[in-house]
Amino acid sequence: MKEKIMALIVVFVVVTSCKKNSEPILITPEAFHASIDKVTEVMIHDIFSPPVASRIYAYPNIAAYEILAKDSDNYVSLAEQVHGLEAIPNPKENTPVNFDLSAIIAHIQLSKQLIFSEERIETYRDSLYTVWENMNADEFAASKEYGLKVAEHIASWMDKDNYKQTRTMPKFTVDSDEPSRWQPTPPAYMEGIEPHWSKIRPFVIDSSEQFKPVPPPPFSMEKNSDFYKELKEVYDISNEITAKGDTSEEVAIAQFWDCNPYVSVTRGHLMFATKKITPGAHWIGIVKIATKKSNSNVIETVHAYTKTSIAIADAFISCWDEKYRSNLIRPETLINEHIDDSWEPVLQTPPFPEYTSGHSVVSGAASTALTSIFGDNFAFDDDTEVAYGLPIRSFTSFKQAADEAAISRMYGGIHYRAAVEIGVKQGRDLGEFVVGNLNTTK
Repeated sequence: MKEKIMALIVVFVVVTSCKKNSEPILITPEAFHASIDKVTEVMIHDIFSPPVASRIYAYPNIAAYEILAKDSDNYVSLAEQVHGLEAIPNPKENTPVNFDLSAIIAHIQLSKQLIFSEERIETYRDSLYTVWENMNADEFAASKEYGLKVAEHIASWMDKDNYKQTRTMPKFTVDSDEPSRWQPTPPAYMEGIEPHWSKIRPFVIDSSEQFKPVPPPPFSMEKNSDFYKELKEVYDISNEITAKGDTSEEVAIAQFWDCNPYVSVTRGHLMFATKKITPGAHWIGIVKIATKKSNSNVIETVHAYTKTSIAIADAFISCWDEKYRSNLIRPETLINEHIDDSWEPVLQTPPFPEYTSGHSVVSGAASTALTSIFGDNFAFDDDTEVAYGLPIRSFTSFKQAADEAAISRMYGGIHYRAAVEIGVKQGRDLGEFVVGNLNTTK
């Protein structure tokens, strides 16, 4: 009798274990949101520059999208459409590959390779691996093998984008003898970041110069010149909106779209950085908001992240090409030297040349990509900055949000009007090109 009872217990355990280990692994859009949120969290911790952050988003999203597109009847591979990208390998035949699972594994693997604090991604990854393996060991093993295989394929393509070469190129040299040229700004007086970013291989645009904007107004400190009028406009607007105090809508707009990962705080003899998201990260957050509001499924969600991150990445390449060509001085430097030596902008001036406005270019491109997916009048509540103590702002369209992001740079005192207005046009023109040249659906 005792032996019979023991045999029944063994059978029960085996059956229960098999049942536990054969449950299909369901990957939801929330899993991808969580993975991208984790990457954003690590990027904030590691303090990546806005251009570099855009690259960190783009490649993992493309890897995930390519896996999902291979198993889709509605979406098309980006191979031969994105510069240098070849078709990803096929999974092994007769293996229980879960393409959704492979996609998120590839996304996590590439993200880990692109950030500094790898252990933060590894801890997150391992916790997911344990859950998935307990649900279905065979499906997990096959899907992991394929996801890592695709991640390796995308990593090989990624390594040819000239990023590593730019790490060893000369630092930016400040020409202090030329009054129109950019100079480091307070309080940290950081050197110009990523002066060679235009040499990064673009994703869709033909070259970094393809959307070269018209030059800024000719530099002149003559009071009747267009340039001086724009400089004085920044000073006057700043004084006007700060005089309103806490009720200023313009100051609220400037703070909402600040997105400067380099903000330095000085207390006594100590200086430290407050960590924030980048402009690209803010728009990646808007992708999350839009896909959740529209109840997008897994591939629709990854498609939106991928298309938008490609537009953002190419926008940074285009914008940085112009920044270090025109190499224009920031308003803060000139106002302090020629108008008011005690003036401070609402926002801390970021460490790179002024023209064109990076946030304006990126917002123009990202909003155009999102509009192509969700439509012209997609209203949404933007809670991206709530984590940084700022309230939700509501928009009737992506275009309206981009226009507000652009003008925020003037309200913040860090850009002239030309950089804002021409910048957002530069971004929209680039965005239209990306949308028009990426065939993602059948």
